[in-house]
Amino acid sequence: MKRKDAELLNGIALAYIGDAIYEVAIRQYLLEKGLTRPNDLQKNAVKYVSAKAQAFLISQMEEAHILTDEEAIYFKRGRNAHSKTSAKNTDVVTYRISTGFEAVLGYLHLTEQAERLEELCQYSIEEIEKRNIS
Repeated sequence: MKRKDAELLNGIALAYIGDAIYEVAIRQYLLEKGLTRPNDLQKNAVKYVSAKAQAFLISQMEEAHILTDEEAIYFKRGRNAHSKTSAKNTDVVTYRISTGFEAVLGYLHLTEQAERLEELCQYSIEEIEKRNIS
């Protein structure tokens, strides 16, 4: 996908791919950590990929001024996007904020900013590990 095409995608489309990219990063991290039992993998993955965790992470990124101006635009695009799906295990606000988090990752992936994507995924893992979010 050309960069210009990625830049024109709506927030839901960006979050769609961002969710998958983040999920793969977390699954790889958990396997590298030595977890192999499906139940353990699923239980641990939720700490990183839940809407609550993602909303926490994006708030930490904003507080620490980690996001670039461009990334902040894509966060808002995802957060403000109107989704036909509803939050399953959280409130609407948290769900929308987590959609913004995923949109940032999706944008970075589609624009082939692999180093920055890795940096934000690593930051996210470290923040969850540090705080033992569940």
